[in-house]
Amino acid sequence: ENADGKYISPFHDIPLFAGSKEDKEIPAKRSKTTGSEVLFNMIVEVPRWTNAKMEIATEEPLNPIKQDIKKGKLRYVANIFPHKGYIWNYGALPQTWEDPNRTDKTTGCCGDNDPIDVCEIGSKIRSSGEIVQVKVLGALALVDEGETDWKIIAISVDDPEAQKIHGKYFYIDDVKKHKPGYLEATVDWFRSYKVPDGKPENQFAFNGEFKDKDFAVEIIKSTHEYWKALLHKKTDGGTIKCTNVLVSGSPFCCSEEDARSIVQSAPVHMNGDSVPPEVDSWHFYPK
Repeated sequence: ENADGKYISPFHDIPLFAGSKEDKEIPAKRSKTTGSEVLFNMIVEVPRWTNAKMEIATEEPLNPIKQDIKKGKLRYVANIFPHKGYIWNYGALPQTWEDPNRTDKTTGCCGDNDPIDVCEIGSKIRSSGEIVQVKVLGALALVDEGETDWKIIAISVDDPEAQKIHGKYFYIDDVKKHKPGYLEATVDWFRSYKVPDGKPENQFAFNGEFKDKDFAVEIIKSTHEYWKALLHKKTDGGTIKCTNVLVSGSPFCCSEEDARSIVQSAPVHMNGDSVPPEVDSWHFYPK
């Protein structure tokens, strides 16, 4: 539910651009800025240090945040020494879509059919479903099973260290200065997190180098355009559910009553299985 008590889609109805304080409308008419830069809304899916693979369910109406299931089992990421679960607040930018029918001209691979991912590197542990206003710092291009899977590096605008990261273009250099080892750990994490499941290491475009803020913002803007095409039926989204409440002009827009009916018809919430003990295991993997 949003602040007005309306049921909305976290994928489609939360604006990509963070609105100014004076503007209470969604989507916002004006973008909130710090100095000359635009801020974005991030939806937290996975709080830092946790293991459950929570994500926006793109193939369900109104796209609830749910734990992913594979082969009938709830999914968790492994702890690979020295990491514990996810090492950032992990989530997505709403109103973005990495189109699987488009080849990324910089990586040569198609999109992964999801909203663009965000690693928020602030000091506070966030909650699943929380909306955080972030400034973008850079991007890492993961190539996952032949698909481009961009990882946007960002920091909450209210984080005490956010103002320390202020270089004109090379915010990534400031991250290295103020959070030494964090970016290297990020590459290490994404390279090896599937290895305990018997899969090979993930690969990266650009030799695992981080692209700068301006490059990242352009990637975000392009995925926002792909999302617009999706929501206005100008491209085929396949099994993606585009039901929304607030996207003006979208043929998938439904009434508040329809949205409430969708939520109320969902299965009753139940306590799931207890967390398997192996989730707390620590895996040691040669570097």
